Amino acid sequence: MYKTDLEIAQMNGINKIVEIAKTLNLDEDDLELYGKYKAKINLDVMDRLSNKKDGKVILVTAINPTPAGEGKSTTTIGLADALNLLGEKVIVAIREPSFGPVMGVKGGACGGGYAQVVPMEDINLHFTGDIHAITTANNAISAIIDNHLQQGNELSINPKTITWKRCLDMNDRVLRKIVVGLGNGNGVCRGDGFNITVASEIMAILCLAKDLKDFKARVEKIIIGYNYSKKPVTVKELGCSGAVTVIMKDAIMPNLVQTLEHTPALVHGGPFANIAHGCNSVIATNLARKLSDIVITEAGFGADLGAEKFLNIKTRAGEFSPSAVVIVATIRALKMHGGVGKADLAVENVEAMLTGIGNLEKHIESVKAFNVPYVVCINKFVTDTDAEVSSLYDYMAKNNHKVEISEVWEHGGKGGINLAKTVLDIINFESGDKTFTHTYDLSDTIQEKIEKIAKIIYGADGVDFTKNALEQLVKFKELGFDRMAVCMAKTPSSLTDNPKIIGRPTGFRITVREMMVSAGADFVVALTGNVVTMPGLSKNPTAMQMDVIDDKIVGLF
Repeated sequence: MYKTDLEIAQMNGINKIVEIAKTLNLDEDDLELYGKYKAKINLDVMDRLSNKKDGKVILVTAINPTPAGEGKSTTTIGLADALNLLGEKVIVAIREPSFGPVMGVKGGACGGGYAQVVPMEDINLHFTGDIHAITTANNAISAIIDNHLQQGNELSINPKTITWKRCLDMNDRVLRKIVVGLGNGNGVCRGDGFNITVASEIMAILCLAKDLKDFKARVEKIIIGYNYSKKPVTVKELGCSGAVTVIMKDAIMPNLVQTLEHTPALVHGGPFANIAHGCNSVIATNLARKLSDIVITEAGFGADLGAEKFLNIKTRAGEFSPSAVVIVATIRALKMHGGVGKADLAVENVEAMLTGIGNLEKHIESVKAFNVPYVVCINKFVTDTDAEVSSLYDYMAKNNHKVEISEVWEHGGKGGINLAKTVLDIINFESGDKTFTHTYDLSDTIQEKIEKIAKIIYGADGVDFTKNALEQLVKFKELGFDRMAVCMAKTPSSLTDNPKIIGRPTGFRITVREMMVSAGADFVVALTGNVVTMPGLSKNPTAMQMDVIDDKIVGLF
């Protein structure tokens, strides 16, 4: 019987974080310690290393997720451990988990098996308080808005046009739409709502800002609503950008932890990839590039969401190009995309797997469209049969795709040695022949950008815009927002905007129902399908199994 992720994490030794820092040539003065095993790295380290050569960035992405699991974070961490075993100076840079899904059903973001970042209980729960700081900063803006309305409304804000929502790092569907200001003397009564904290624009700004000065400048540009003359009202006009910056002054520093094999790990920022841009912070990635020769990072969900946003949004903000992409899949997930139900995944089914490869093939095509070298990583499960593995290898060879099996979940870094060697071959011999290309130019109109993403990345025939979305496009152009990047809000389960359509569909169109502007993040958000920015809990959430027994956490995965 296999041990749980939590049991594995708790049984393995963990080094003091100052010892991990020493491997990066950092001393205790470079750190803000959060106990023995966690620390923040002071931003002045970036200034000290400004002339150092930047390390290469490897992005780990995946196919469209299924209930069978893909193991993208596990592969990211295991690949870093494997490179470490090969003597490379490597750092893994990933997102920190949102508490909502930890308490729900999705789980955390610390990897799994013998490829984890630790202390996983702390990282999955409150960690160093970054997400709590984002919640406070976001809600401070909300408090200032409502106080401004109560105290005379000098900016003539139209309460009906306020777009800024409160937030909470919890799956709580009843907060999607609320009414505030009820009762005499309690403020202006108006409709409001909550996002989950990771969907807050403050989170997006934290992850795209270059430093604290840039963070404040971006916060000042946040649009909270419109005045009675239909002109945007910003946080700068409200006068609280300084307060928000004060709240976030520690949270903006990257968090240093370690893997089970003591590879340094920067865990910082955590926007979802279906409703936000799904990447860890630019600050952490760029700091990792200065502290190491190779940075292994990941982007949320499949290449249609996280990777697209990493490659179109984050690389522009961080001013770097990726050296390679690892595309993760499992034979189990490919069989699900081929029409097999979850209960039958242990049964050999080569035909269904080959049918499901269509989904993987589309993600490969999407990565190739960016002109970045890649390798397909098959995250191996014990139920994978020899016939399935050999058929998969035959298909990959026939179609000229590099492919490697990964067993890092079971064996840690040793299980990813072949993958690591292939990645090294790619970045040393292939990446120099590639010229990284974005899907769209920032000079394209918003509509053109969305259509290029839908056609090139999703494989759609085109895009339909609702009347409301078209009116918003006109408004955004008038306000000068049409040269921003685009952040698509779409289901992660399908290449389409319908989560029930799996595999590699054709002959479909994407419908954009609403547009939002995140001026501080410097992108516009296009909402498709029924995507919501505040998730709900399932009937039997993970929270119902959590407990503390004999001073140890149990039930956390």
